[in-house]
Amino acid sequence: MGQDQTEDEQERRYKAPALEKGLDILELLSNTAEPLSLSAIVARLGRSHGELFRMVQVLQFRGYLQLDEANEGYRLTDRLFSLGMQQPRTRNLVETALPVMRRLSQEVGQSCHLALHSQGEIVVVARMESSEQLGFTVRVGYRKPLHRAASGAVLYAFQPDEIRRNWDVQMDPELTGDERRAFLDRVASVRERGMEIVASSYVDGVTDLSAPLLRGGVAAGALTMPFLNKRDPAVTQEDAAVKVVEAAEEISHQLVENDSKS
Repeated sequence: MGQDQTEDEQERRYKAPALEKGLDILELLSNTAEPLSLSAIVARLGRSHGELFRMVQVLQFRGYLQLDEANEGYRLTDRLFSLGMQQPRTRNLVETALPVMRRLSQEVGQSCHLALHSQGEIVVVARMESSEQLGFTVRVGYRKPLHRAASGAVLYAFQPDEIRRNWDVQMDPELTGDERRAFLDRVASVRERGMEIVASSYVDGVTDLSAPLLRGGVAAGALTMPFLNKRDPAVTQEDAAVKVVEAAEEISHQLVENDSKS
């Protein structure tokens, strides 16, 4: 009887209906490429219009949702992303990486960016544009499934088994067995080489060069250069790969130093 009562108390304690509705809306929109109308949100969540109308209004007022320009529905803003960026460890990582990324971009004449793991995807949290007039850049906030990105293979390759298992649960549920095996083979190669060098699967003429930013032997981020194959490049792709690894090692060293001081 006491155990049953405890279970009932725990169930009541961990239920916050209003909060759960808000989180359901945010999670739904985070996994939807197109904006959703209130009616579509209501239908997908299986709740009533009255339950969600006020919740959507509050989320919009607080800056978490916005109506798209065509007024066809709601989409997430970058407010949640901005909140995550204020985490001390993330902020420290970005602040440490940016000066090195700037120098790397200037030396190689190519852009580079910093990516982290987020719910089975990579998300770009910082970038440095090419110092030359022609370059290829990826915007901050850009997301891509972990198994489809050079940064994703690098991030996954340098994680302990427990973290990998947690990430596996978050990865694309439509990932086939063959795709997963191919990804794991790729990860093993990345781990052995210490970096990833692979032709972009999205843009012709771009080769992704990616190396881990290590904290205690674990990848806290991935430094990636989408190397644009130009005529007469300032630096060859082979030399650029070496410089990416050197820059990643410099950032990693500074992170360890910063952590030891804090």
